[in-house]
Amino acid sequence: MTAEAKATPTGDAVCEGGVYSWFNVDKRDVLTGVAEKEKVDRKGARLTYALTRLHTPRTAVTFEKGSRAVDAKAALRSLAVHTGVAEADDDGVSTDFANAHRPAQNLDDGGTTIDGVGTIVRYAWVEQVTADFRYACGDGKPVTGRATSWAVDGSGFLECSTPIENAKEGEPALAAARLSCDPGAPAVKA
Repeated sequence: MTAEAKATPTGDAVCEGGVYSWFNVDKRDVLTGVAEKEKVDRKGARLTYALTRLHTPRTAVTFEKGSRAVDAKAALRSLAVHTGVAEADDDGVSTDFANAHRPAQNLDDGGTTIDGVGTIVRYAWVEQVTADFRYACGDGKPVTGRATSWAVDGSGFLECSTPIENAKEGEPALAAARLSCDPGAPAVKA
């Protein structure tokens, strides 16, 4: 399925007022960091095990065919609108999404205090969006490429002896449980 979104490239663009067509859109949550399981035996304890980075989200536009003069920010902005990360007239949400110099999320938050006891695993994730595009404008040759960014970042914790409700393959919590909990722990099962 192809969707089109209008764009107005800036600078040395192929031409102004072209149309982006997006395909092979992949929008999913990706585990970015996980800590080792930590035994907590009293309420109000602070989790102190550091998260180990597993994936560094990035924001980029690569070109496969055609002029490299298409504005990367305009391409990312169009992708944000196409995937519902931003509204066509809302720059607020897509500003970070379209920032090619955006830093990865900070995994060193200093720890978390919890109210329960058990064997706890902390984790972090992002919603990553990747898609291929075709940019056509006027009589010029179309430009094709791939854009990737991330829309949301989050973190959480789980208890290894508690099943994760409605867990589906590929979800960050389930992946974190499988990496840090014992193999037979209830949280590891989908």
